[in-house]
Amino acid sequence: MDWKLELVAIPVADQDMAKTFYVDTFGFDLLVDHRAGPDFRVIQVSPPGSACAVALMRNPESAGTLQGLHLVVNDIDAARTELVARGVEPGALIHFVEGRPEPGPDPQRQDYNSFFELQDPDGNGWMIQEVGYQS
Repeated sequence: MDWKLELVAIPVADQDMAKTFYVDTFGFDLLVDHRAGPDFRVIQVSPPGSACAVALMRNPESAGTLQGLHLVVNDIDAARTELVARGVEPGALIHFVEGRPEPGPDPQRQDYNSFFELQDPDGNGWMIQEVGYQS
């Protein structure tokens, strides 16, 4: 039996602000924006090419507490450049040598060893990671 991760809930303070960031700035696809009464709204977005979506759920008390979400890209430099052009302020591009962070991408472009971080407007943390680089 396959077990597939389909949805991760992200706590946000302001759903409209989060939707604008994730769709217009981060570049996610809007899947659902549904209201069920004045106090319940579901916004689901998905990174391009991903089978897993995220739900931007209003939860001001927990907004910004979700950390360590990983996105995988095949060209870390291009991904970072695209996000900067969209107005995202990502962290520095790093790789690891014997457990220590070093600046820039992995010189051999080894899978799972080049990263940068970013945060959404609420402070929820994402890690962008390179896998499958092809020069």
